[in-house]
Amino acid sequence: MTDDRCELLCLDLPLAESIRGRLDPDEAERDAAQAKALGDPTRMLAARALREGRELCVCDLAWILGRSENLVSHHVRLLRQAGLARSRRDGKMVLYALTDAGASLLDSLETARHE
Repeated sequence: MTDDRCELLCLDLPLAESIRGRLDPDEAERDAAQAKALGDPTRMLAARALREGRELCVCDLAWILGRSENLVSHHVRLLRQAGLARSRRDGKMVLYALTDAGASLLDSLETARHE
């Protein structure tokens, strides 16, 4: 079989309608955006470093990742925009930390990797 489709129409309409009614396209859009945010190796490493360090500035993250501060700043900004990280200003420093959603997504990925 080379085609991934059924060869006949075998729709279980009550089941299909029940499932379709529980799916939220807006929620799927948000979840996809968050998953996509971790789809870059630098962002994935930054998220893992934030989980380990709890709260880090871009200078620390850049040193940990071996990347430029400008590049790391760009990537943590994207994590923040996706709702996976948050930032706060402490004087002249901006500190980043994972949100609960970011930590949960990382945990899910690591659990799936070990299965």
